[in-house]
Amino acid sequence: MDANTAIPEAGPKAGRREWLGLAVLALPTLLLSLDLSVLHLALPQLSADLGAGSIQQLWIIDIYGFMIAGFLITMGSLGDRIGRRKLMLIGAALFAVASVAAALSTSPEMLIVTRALMGIAGATLMPSTLALIMNMFHDPAQRGSAIGVWVACFMGGMALGPLIGGTVLQFFWWGAVFLLAVPVMVLLLVAGPVLLPEFRDESSSGRIDLLSVALSLGTILSTVYGIKELAKDGVQPVPVAAIVVGLVLGVLFVLRQNRLAEPLIDLRLFKIKSFSGALVIALFGASVGGGTILVVNLYLQTVEGLTPLRAGLLTLPSGFAMVAAAMIAPAIARTVRPAYVVAVGLLVAAGGYLMLTQVDTGGGVVLLVIALILSSAGSGPQAALSTELVLRSAPPEKAGSAASVSETGGELGMALGFAVMGSIATAVYGSALSGNLPSAAGEEATRSAEESIVGALTAAGQLPGEVGAELLQSARDAFTTGMHVVAAISAVLLVGLALIAVVTLRHAPPTGAAPEAEEADADEPAVQVGG
Repeated sequence: MDANTAIPEAGPKAGRREWLGLAVLALPTLLLSLDLSVLHLALPQLSADLGAGSIQQLWIIDIYGFMIAGFLITMGSLGDRIGRRKLMLIGAALFAVASVAAALSTSPEMLIVTRALMGIAGATLMPSTLALIMNMFHDPAQRGSAIGVWVACFMGGMALGPLIGGTVLQFFWWGAVFLLAVPVMVLLLVAGPVLLPEFRDESSSGRIDLLSVALSLGTILSTVYGIKELAKDGVQPVPVAAIVVGLVLGVLFVLRQNRLAEPLIDLRLFKIKSFSGALVIALFGASVGGGTILVVNLYLQTVEGLTPLRAGLLTLPSGFAMVAAAMIAPAIARTVRPAYVVAVGLLVAAGGYLMLTQVDTGGGVVLLVIALILSSAGSGPQAALSTELVLRSAPPEKAGSAASVSETGGELGMALGFAVMGSIATAVYGSALSGNLPSAAGEEATRSAEESIVGALTAAGQLPGEVGAELLQSARDAFTTGMHVVAAISAVLLVGLALIAVVTLRHAPPTGAAPEAEEADADEPAVQVGG
């Protein structure tokens, strides 16, 4: 294998069975991402019903994502060892059972535990579905299209979550949002053994290093927890300590992998330029997207005064734009090198974020929606093609492990984006607001407004008409300035990622190219991974 990328070997064309199998894999993928966002709208109802306090509410929301992020690497490697289809079907059964239990929860603690089980089950499904695509689609062009469909379903679930959740809650009780998973998982359990192939690494002993599992869990969970807490509460001793512990455990994990004959992650994969380059682009692309959408959602609800559901509806066009771009990009990459498709997309996204810097306080919704559509459409190609390049760089027997690394990078990127971009927006908001509040507001209202835009809304409602209106306008102007800064930083980062794409991915040929079209970099040594 070349140090830049694996050669896209030609293979037989996929038939009806493989495309039906893709449809079976796509449904749980959409569902898993939908579950990351659908619960936010149900939180008020279930909290009132179960008597969940504020801390319990946070764990109900966060534990699912924590468990997915923590177990992805372990489950991706486990699937390679014992069989990807086998692990996926076990996960589907567990997810269905846990979803029913979550819907019937009688206490906050029961719901937290069942959400944790759903997260663990989800971690078995995500890398297995993606790795099985590599087994089913041997033709490079078809494989790129299939991965584009997978990515589009994952993004579509995130975009549709608020809308589907709001519709379900309009007619049913909060537990119904969990029962959406049951028929999908039953379909997977019935159709999976018929339509999906089994694959395992025959050279593997099937054993898994439990110390590596523990170090992996500790690394990811500590780091993600610390980053998320920094985003919520700012710099505090506990989240900083959690990140430090995560980094230390991460170093120990790497050292452990280098000594094992069958590591959870073959670290030699990172010597492949297209593998490491695609991971960097995916990680920071997720950071930019996650952080910006957090700030934009707050803008729509606090500055424009929209309800969460209306705010979600306004972001739907951008979600559809990203899905469409993710599906179109693989077709373009059949004749154009992925590096250039990704780079052009990132530059388009950067233009969208620059447009976002021109949104004014109040009345800027149309421009904001257009900016989001551009930024999302530009981000779609990197999401689809970076995933395809990561999998293409790894040998078939390591596809599950490679998929889990890619997905873990996305989870870390989102958490990092929430923390860093959220902190930047908060800092700029506080700086812009300082000295611009009406003196008649009083010390308590001023302190509340300086803490956050939500605090300013509360304080304004408790003040006399003109004073409250002046304070609220100052807060909205300050928050809009913070959004402008975040958007400008995002644009600069995306331009940098476009340059990284050209440098690190330029040797990856179009997916429709013949195997001999691969260009080796004479300055790079060959790297053999796996087997």
